[in-house]
Amino acid sequence: MSSSTAEITLELNPETRLAVIDVSKRLFTQYGDILAPFRKLLYCSYHTTAGYLEQSLCARMNHRRESVEALVQSAQKLFPEGAPYRHDQMELRTELSEEQKRVEPLNADSHLAFISLGLENCVTYDNRPDTPVYFIDLDGVYRGTRRRRHTTVVGFNKAERVVEDKLHIPVSNHAIDSVNLNDPRLGIIEQLNEMLARYEVHKGKIVLSLEPGEQHAGLTVNEYETLLMQHDLAEVLRNPLRFMAQKAANMVRDPKAIRSKAKNYMKYDLVQLVNEVIDTLGLNESLVERIIDRIAAASASRRLRMKRSVTMLVNSSDDGAPGSIVHGTYQSPILVQWQKAEGQARHVNVRVVRFE
Repeated sequence: MSSSTAEITLELNPETRLAVIDVSKRLFTQYGDILAPFRKLLYCSYHTTAGYLEQSLCARMNHRRESVEALVQSAQKLFPEGAPYRHDQMELRTELSEEQKRVEPLNADSHLAFISLGLENCVTYDNRPDTPVYFIDLDGVYRGTRRRRHTTVVGFNKAERVVEDKLHIPVSNHAIDSVNLNDPRLGIIEQLNEMLARYEVHKGKIVLSLEPGEQHAGLTVNEYETLLMQHDLAEVLRNPLRFMAQKAANMVRDPKAIRSKAKNYMKYDLVQLVNEVIDTLGLNESLVERIIDRIAAASASRRLRMKRSVTMLVNSSDDGAPGSIVHGTYQSPILVQWQKAEGQARHVNVRVVRFE
């Protein structure tokens, strides 16, 4: 902690699988008004199934917990727990030991909901002590065991843009593809940490954003597990309603009736989902219907709420040493595309920001 910034890390223990926890309230309860002198607060989650929504979106919901929960639950209908996700088929997870397979959570639905909702690992909020800031955990309890979660809050008053650069990201010739930007073969994280050392950034953030001309692509921070990224997420990009449809089909026992009845079940769920989103965000009904039409149609716009930028915390454990990118064990910045890129490459802007 320095005179110009303050940093607090909280441990959170969700009581339910979907847990919406007011971090602002927890901070005040445990630390009082220690962050009151700061105009801005950066909230960082170290988890791939738990994060934050942007402050502007929460403001549209009047920062009501019930509205946030309703929005999240609408995504959970698209990605129901227990659907046939490849990520959850432990016999296919060759990177895990037999012991790990026995305890590994079946949580592909939570990863997909995180990505589709546009949840973020790092967000910056105006410091308003009386306004809730929600840490949203999509996978807080597994087999009766509460998960241990951690979030860091950094208070600052000034964010200085230090330098900007561009990354050239090679992609395959496949229309649907994802690239792990944390892959050491690309050297991107090493390059970014070298920038931090060169400009002596001790505490701040790095923002990666797609160039304006880059279409049919998005960015997220999540677990880059092959079955999740190359199969489950790819299926969602081809057809966002696939897993909802599979759930509907599983509800029908008569094989001859599956096609018609499953479609009816899915139609009912979609109507409920649209109504919930309208009520939660106060959107115009015709606008939401157009959004759903775009999702359901065989078009190139099947991207749900995937973000065009991601933020990574920069921190130093020693005030005299340069900072480095901070991330959780399984977190990676990931570039996703759903149409082929010209020249088999995508271009990403880098912005390095120092907190003061």
